[in-house]
Amino acid sequence: MADQDRIIRKTLAEYLKGGNAHASVDDALKDFPPSLFARKPKDMPHSAWQLLEHMRIALHDLLDFCTNPDYEAPSWPDGYWPKNDGPESSTAWKQSVKALQKDFQEFEKLLHSPGTDLYAKIPWGEGQTIFREILLAGDHTSYHTGQLILLRRQLGAWKE
Repeated sequence: MADQDRIIRKTLAEYLKGGNAHASVDDALKDFPPSLFARKPKDMPHSAWQLLEHMRIALHDLLDFCTNPDYEAPSWPDGYWPKNDGPESSTAWKQSVKALQKDFQEFEKLLHSPGTDLYAKIPWGEGQTIFREILLAGDHTSYHTGQLILLRRQLGAWKE
């Protein structure tokens, strides 16, 4: 049973990061041209900055929900999407990427912590479990990673 638990946790960690069957979020963000942070191709609803920030905000929100007994959800949808098409600077972009990566690391620590019961209901939730929230985080990130790659392709900034 302990071996099965280890396998499940390892598999969830890999799933959360992405990249097994498709490009990872790190791949999608790597060497993103700063001149394109705020660009929206025709018929695309979001810029790269908006997608990055949305992924960062949502991932942080899921982590906060899993770990904070005083959790309060941001307002929907305004609390989950940036107002501006682009960051204030390249530094803001880098800080957002770094914060996203940090929250992935924090999720992984939570996942591998001996005290984390993946299947117990989160006491301040409505029946959610850490297992469910990790699946939600991976699914959400994967969805928007695909959008980010599509946007890069449309902008001519994606190399196969």
